Amino acid sequence: MSSPASPLIENYLREASFWQVATIGRGCKLDPKLISELIERWRPETHTFHLPCGERTITLEDVQLQLRLPVDGSALTESVQFVDWGAVCYDLLGAISNNIYGGRIEMGWL
Repeated sequence: MSSPASPLIENYLREASFWQVATIGRGCKLDPKLISELIERWRPETHTFHLPCGERTITLEDVQLQLRLPVDGSALTESVQFVDWGAVCYDLLGAISNNIYGGRIEMGWL
C-alpha cells in the first residue's frame, strides 16, 4: 500500500485535477500472479499484450477513463528555450549545486 501524498503538495495535485492519481494504490491488494502473467505476455517491440483473444494495448483513453482524469483544459506543449538552472535549483532547494547538467543534478549532492 502506498503512503499518502505529502500535505505540502496535496493542494497542487487537486488544483491540477491529478489527486486521483496520487491516491490510486490505497486500499488495493495487488495480485502477484496476475502481474506476472501480464509481464510474461507484454511485448516491448510492439507495446502490446499477447493474449488468447489477440493483441491488446493500453490507450490514453483507457488511462483517462480508469483514473477519471479530466480531458478539458489546455495542453502543455511549450518547451523551455533557456533556463537559469542555478536559480531554479536555489529557488527549489535553497542551495546551488556546482554540477548541474542541463537540468540534472547528481543524486549524491541531493
